[in-house]
Amino acid sequence: MTTLDSTVELSAPAYAANRAALLERLAELDAALDQARAGGGAKYVSRHHARGKLLPRERIELLVDADSPFLELSPVAAYGTDFPVGASVVTGIGVVEGVECLIVANDPTVRGGAVNPWSLAKTRRAGEIALANRLPMVNLVESAGADLPTQAEIFIPGGRVFRDLTRLSAAGIPTVSVVFGNATAGGAYVPGMSDHVIMIRDKSQVYLAGPPLVKMATGEVTDDESLGGAAMHAGMSGLADHLAEDERDGIRLARQCVRRLNWRKRGPAPRTAVPQPPKYDPEELLGIVSSDLKVPFDPREVLARILDGSDFDEFKPAYGDSLVTGWGELHGYPVGVLANARGVLFSAEAQKAAQFIQLANASDTPLIFLQNTTGYMVGTEYEQRGIIKHGALMINAVSNSTVPHLTVNLGASYGAGNYGMCGRAYEPRFLFTWPNAKSAVMGPAQLAGVLSIVARQAAAARGRDYDEESDAAMRMMVEQQIESQSGALFLSGRLYDDGVIDPRDTRTVLGLCLSAIHNGPVQGADGFGVFRH
Repeated sequence: MTTLDSTVELSAPAYAANRAALLERLAELDAALDQARAGGGAKYVSRHHARGKLLPRERIELLVDADSPFLELSPVAAYGTDFPVGASVVTGIGVVEGVECLIVANDPTVRGGAVNPWSLAKTRRAGEIALANRLPMVNLVESAGADLPTQAEIFIPGGRVFRDLTRLSAAGIPTVSVVFGNATAGGAYVPGMSDHVIMIRDKSQVYLAGPPLVKMATGEVTDDESLGGAAMHAGMSGLADHLAEDERDGIRLARQCVRRLNWRKRGPAPRTAVPQPPKYDPEELLGIVSSDLKVPFDPREVLARILDGSDFDEFKPAYGDSLVTGWGELHGYPVGVLANARGVLFSAEAQKAAQFIQLANASDTPLIFLQNTTGYMVGTEYEQRGIIKHGALMINAVSNSTVPHLTVNLGASYGAGNYGMCGRAYEPRFLFTWPNAKSAVMGPAQLAGVLSIVARQAAAARGRDYDEESDAAMRMMVEQQIESQSGALFLSGRLYDDGVIDPRDTRTVLGLCLSAIHNGPVQGADGFGVFRH
């Protein structure tokens, strides 16, 4: 392999400025993560502990193997909405008895763990990840059911959660549920649809309707334990497969269930058992990306800090050099990389990408997309050269590639460049964002400028004078709106990625994802449809 050399000047003023700007964004991320970890706040956390109950992250810590990593997903879901940050549920990938599992844990300190539109979206995304990557799913259940004020938004799509659980089971992907408290109404179907169910004596209550609703509906007077208690479900209804004495015992039984799955990965093992770390310190990633996204950076500097041994065999380095493509390894797993170098994608870059994606599929090699693109080049010359058909060629290749894709937005992700570089709509197995990154149809100034030109043309067509003061106010308002709505935290809050990550953690996060991906087979596409040339 070819070892990458770094030319970053760590003492340069620009490096220091970039680092300071990114640390500011990281401070904003840390504040949002603190909100998520706080759950419903000190009052409700204290009340929960006083009842002898564990918090969701405490339950997860006991569930996963000691000293093993837990990759939390969508941690700032609902950021910038009317709902609490974190969306009242914790999801992520953890190792249980040596098996990588997708874990979903309700947070009962947030409105009783009720399901709102964002917690539904977050839970559904967890199910998608489990199915796509063949990960057993463990649900740590304690939920009051639907958030009634938003029932119109969640009732119909909410049924997919139960459907997805049955599809996991049908695909041979086991599901385990531990019920720690209430699992009411729709929430009762989570254990009902699971392969293995654990309930806790005198704590678990699983029923379609609680005593008050039963009385209103049928006139019957009953109590929680008779209607849906753990002992009843273990001894009479048969819904509970295991009866635990307390929460810790329930988690022990969940680990026991996973241990008995006889689980085996179907993907190839890492090529290198003990991979070499990169030659360069990941700490240096903080100063590489400019605080001004219009200023390009060399993605090889990022690769030198995330790939094993900083080794990278570049493909077509002299052709389409605005896109860097090539081969390397990450935590021992072979990968192909597509990384934007100068933002704009031309015809050569699109054609180069399409060929490279075909080669990766021919060799069953997962692909990593490192986004920093303003989109495909526009203008008369480029249209005449066929930028549309060449961009379509690249997008076709991305769309029909079947090797796993991992995407990280390092800076800008605008226009159709987001599609060609495997944005959310193209279903990468995982997509993460650096805190400085932005994504939108186009940049704020460009979008405001387009609206201004259109408005001027409309005024001229009507024979009217154009109001320059109103135009300036409109442009300022639009730029501010797009600047806000294209930011990393805003987009992550709406589940357009799987999390905003510290750039220094990029190698670790991608390594955990690659390991998870290899629970299933890694196989390239046999065909790509019709390419326009």
